[in-house]
Amino acid sequence: MNKIIIILFVFVLASCGKKAVKSETEQTGKLINGLLTLTQAQVKSANIASASAEEKQISTLIKLNGKIDVPPQNMVSVSMPLGGYLKSTKLLPGMHVRKGEIIASLEDQQYIQLQQDYLNTKSQLEFAEAEYKRQLELNKNKASSDKVFQQARMEFQTHKVSLSALSERLKLINIQAKNLSESNLSKSVNLYSPIDGFVSKVNVNIGKYVTPADILFELVNPADIHLNLNVFEKDLNQLAIGQKLMAYTNHNPEKKHACEIILISKNLSDERIAEVHCHFENYDKTLLPGMYMNADIELKSHKALTIVDEAIVTSEGKSYVFIAISKLQFQMTEVEIGVSENGFTEIVNRDSIASKQLVTQGAYTLLMALKNTEE
Repeated sequence: MNKIIIILFVFVLASCGKKAVKSETEQTGKLINGLLTLTQAQVKSANIASASAEEKQISTLIKLNGKIDVPPQNMVSVSMPLGGYLKSTKLLPGMHVRKGEIIASLEDQQYIQLQQDYLNTKSQLEFAEAEYKRQLELNKNKASSDKVFQQARMEFQTHKVSLSALSERLKLINIQAKNLSESNLSKSVNLYSPIDGFVSKVNVNIGKYVTPADILFELVNPADIHLNLNVFEKDLNQLAIGQKLMAYTNHNPEKKHACEIILISKNLSDERIAEVHCHFENYDKTLLPGMYMNADIELKSHKALTIVDEAIVTSEGKSYVFIAISKLQFQMTEVEIGVSENGFTEIVNRDSIASKQLVTQGAYTLLMALKNTEE
């Protein structure tokens, strides 16, 4: 009796094992004559769909990166040629300024001294000029010696040069010498914006003493702001001046900015990279100098045999598609892919898939099933 029970128990275990193996096989599919074979239920569960490859006009797309740049003539570093203490400023980074607008006020005792020196020299010049004219008349009549006349002329010329030099120094601190008098001396001077643009940097604070070498503010004129892209040597011959492209930032890739190539550098770096300069067709003020951007350049289109991107799977660094031999049988075939555009990818070795039904939906599920059967 015990022997019969043991035999029945072994039989039940064997039956359960066969059912488990069968269940697993039905789940993963079978590999028959090199073809992945599924059941009707598996095909329905995987939601598999198929279609033929299509002939499409597809463009070669070059993806580049770079950053927003401004030419030197459009960037201005504002400093105070004679130094001084910053009295006031309202500038903040990103603020717009107009040409000739007061952007800061500074004060220092040397400003007063410079104005005083100018007025003193001006008075001395008037006296020296009068003396020179008097000595000129006397010398004509031989009433004074040539030495005295030459001395008067020298002093007149010396004061004239000194006054001109002081006038130019006053211009450096934006004081018009012709409007200066003993009643309007000032210890403060104003700084004016030399361009229309916006503030990119503010390097000072109220009360700080600045030297002539210190840069107080950096201003940018966005009129000529452009995109500087890095292009590998192998792609240079595909680009041309006037070519259009679309640029976008990493944090907002959906927002495209139309640009046009205006200059292609002829110099290559050690990494065999050249710079390509592009103008924005409509400059967006949110784009600031130094900001990194990506760009897509669409080259001439060509006719190609294409399949939807979902039909292509990758395994061990190679690309494959599944050919639908029948509704239940599928063959994995290696393909060489080319350009991708708008959800479609070019198949370079077109003869391997031409006029065949390809799995366009559920290809990844078939790949996993094939791997399970191989294991």
